[in-house]
Amino acid sequence: MDIDIRQLEEMETALQQMAEENGLACNYLFMTSFARYKRQMRTLIELGKKCKEVIANGELMVTKGYVKDRENIYMHPVVQQFDRTTDSANKTVATLLRILKAFGVDNAEDAIDPLMDIINGGDADGNS
Repeated sequence: MDIDIRQLEEMETALQQMAEENGLACNYLFMTSFARYKRQMRTLIELGKKCKEVIANGELMVTKGYVKDRENIYMHPVVQQFDRTTDSANKTVATLLRILKAFGVDNAEDAIDPLMDIINGGDADGNS
């Protein structure tokens, strides 16, 4: 599924509203993570376009010549960067979800994450 900038902005607006409704609009960790995620998603959209071009042109694999005229075969750098950025964005989403969960946004009754409890003023034993 391809996401364009307009769809991305709609989803970001909905998430921003959810954050404001739950008191996260001024939360430093949430806002910096959210800003990072927005940047990563825009980067992924552009890299995704380039990846499609690379694949369509049959340039998925590239060769590099090194010592003694030996060539090594590598994945195209755009594809490598897309994969790295995707991994980074997934980690950022995990952070955002932990922050949202810690503030009770999803109303889950799961165990408290000790790191998030400390960040939110608790003592890692679940005692705030």
